[in-house]
Amino acid sequence: MNGQPLFCVDELRIQYPFSETWAVDRVSFTLQKGEKLGLVGESGCGKSTMGKAAMGLLPKLTQIEGKIEFQGESIFGLNAEGLRKFRGEVVGLVFQDPMTRLDPLMTIGEHCIETLQAHRPQLSRKEAKTIAIKTLEKVNIPPNRWGQYPHEFSGGMRQRVAMALALLLNPKMIIADEPTTALDVTVAAEILQELTRLCEEEEMGLLLISHDLAMVGEYCDRLAVMNAGKIVEMGKMADILHHPQHDYTKSLLKAALHVQVEEDESMNSDSWEEDKPDKKPLLTVNHLKQYFTLEGNFIQQFFSKEPDVIKAVDDVSFELYSGEILGLVGESGCGKSTLSRTLLQLLKATSGSIHFLGEELTQLSEREMRLKRRQIQMIFQDPNACLNPLMTVGQSIADPLLIHQLATVNEAKKQVYKMLERVKLTPVEDYYHRYPKELSGGQQQRVAIARALITKPKLVICDEPVSMLDASVQARVLDLMSELKNDFDLTYLFITHDLWVARFFCHRIAVMNQGKIVEIGETESIFREPKHPYTQKLLNAAPLLAI
Repeated sequence: MNGQPLFCVDELRIQYPFSETWAVDRVSFTLQKGEKLGLVGESGCGKSTMGKAAMGLLPKLTQIEGKIEFQGESIFGLNAEGLRKFRGEVVGLVFQDPMTRLDPLMTIGEHCIETLQAHRPQLSRKEAKTIAIKTLEKVNIPPNRWGQYPHEFSGGMRQRVAMALALLLNPKMIIADEPTTALDVTVAAEILQELTRLCEEEEMGLLLISHDLAMVGEYCDRLAVMNAGKIVEMGKMADILHHPQHDYTKSLLKAALHVQVEEDESMNSDSWEEDKPDKKPLLTVNHLKQYFTLEGNFIQQFFSKEPDVIKAVDDVSFELYSGEILGLVGESGCGKSTLSRTLLQLLKATSGSIHFLGEELTQLSEREMRLKRRQIQMIFQDPNACLNPLMTVGQSIADPLLIHQLATVNEAKKQVYKMLERVKLTPVEDYYHRYPKELSGGQQQRVAIARALITKPKLVICDEPVSMLDASVQARVLDLMSELKNDFDLTYLFITHDLWVARFFCHRIAVMNQGKIVEIGETESIFREPKHPYTQKLLNAAPLLAI
């Protein structure tokens, strides 16, 4: 790896408009052809700013000092046309949240064709489609999804689309900014294996920006650890994982290892099983189905006898007991989130039954179901997306109480103050008047948890509640959720793609694949003796910090 580096950052300093601190402060590193460098740190440390700077995507009036060069040429010296060609043809960028980058009015196929033809206008539509389908297949998107829109894809599937768009033009380098945050372990493993294979074959550089140390440790050659705008430690991956020098690196490793525990250290090693046989289940799901029909256009409907059907939830049955934490794991697109929305009757079931506290939910009217949702609440993956940016924290948490007419405005305020105290957002008076944008990701999720618990529900459906959080924040939020479960006598259905989080947090685990539950059992038996080949595949794909 001698000669001129592929990518060079030298004494880079970046200060955003109206900010008094440097988001990136004297950062230097190089990346060679075919090399994979992991850039790791907690949110707010400057990692993503680095990625944006490398693509010339920083806002106007941003103060920049130092150099960023690609094959010896300064990126800051490129004109608008040079930058446009640089993005895509030279460097491909994969963002964390693909939904904000995809046009909701364009099909996935049109996204690919537009990208290709913008950079290679000589390509015919047919040629562009051939290249696009091959690239989509590399990231496991079958050709029959070509005509669908972004909202018809799960979060993980949308991230695969983002990956494909970055790879379409065979760039010389990929900058991947938290590319697997929303992905399950098997898809993340497949995509990163594909990316790293392409890097080696095409001598493509990879800058992998992430807060997931285990994942970066498995796929990168070198590691740069970032804290408060500076790189505090950099070196070969094995050296840093086995002999970290900086205190911050040591704390990151400790937080990542906190979740990777054996049975005796697990948060829920205490058995809830002992008195279970005498209990009636809180929730009983029998033969639940949720099918969606792909209509196609008029011509497709005319020539096709049977419309395509997606079996998102396919004959699912399970029981959930009071006080239990049942983990639901599986790949994105396997039906986990659709199942949760069907349980809440946000989607009407195709068939099957859902018994909750002895009542059949599928038979309730919309009004009756709305009342029932006081007792079944949901915590979502992205708290920022489900909190109203125009409402203060206090208003957001009080809202369910007022909607369900459970309290007057003054009573609601008192309850919100108590709840803020419980979720450790103190001083309470300060947080009550803040807006979501003024909070970190971990604080936003605490607000979302408070909002879900304010109506005193019996069942909380948690849909990937910690997947977007850094390892240290993740551990603190899980500890909080465990405390609240005991204090409020809660039952959790905990949906996650992170197997180590499921092992750390759940009593039992149900493994879902292609709409079906293929295996269900106590957490440790699933980990120690997985019976179904799919469960074995999931466990083999889970990145583990081998220290």
